[in-house]
Amino acid sequence: MCRGPFPIRKAFHEILDEAVMKISAKTEYACVALLELAARYESGEPVRIRKIAERHSVPARFLVQILLQLKGAGIVESTRGAAGGYRLVVPPDSLSLGRVMDIIEGNRDDREAMVSGASPDSPAVKALIDAWRGVHRKERELLESITFGRLLEDARRYDTAMYYI
Repeated sequence: MCRGPFPIRKAFHEILDEAVMKISAKTEYACVALLELAARYESGEPVRIRKIAERHSVPARFLVQILLQLKGAGIVESTRGAAGGYRLVVPPDSLSLGRVMDIIEGNRDDREAMVSGASPDSPAVKALIDAWRGVHRKERELLESITFGRLLEDARRYDTAMYYI
């Protein structure tokens, strides 16, 4: 299910193809960009789109759209000029995957679990809808519990582990 030559899509989909939840490329790229910005949150150093794109093999043209969307939501800010770029303006520990998904894809609570073509009055369909809603609730709780601070710690552990190989 890998779309395009970008290694990040391949890596994500090798894991996620078995999962129920599908993550859009736009959300993946937003999360990668935010992790890059989170790594520089304490220093306040802005990061250029080109640097994120090159480092993570993400299409720069998508990053422009994504970062503008995140800027509109008050998550990042941009600085123009030679020393310019984007900065994360909220603490990484207070920014969750759930919030980013809501910003990028729209609020998941607005989506209703449905079984197409079946009678909504059927006991079987009602049971399925209840099950999908339960899955949705658990998914939401999990996504809200995972912060970019935690993801940054995980990424740093992976980065450190690579130097010992």
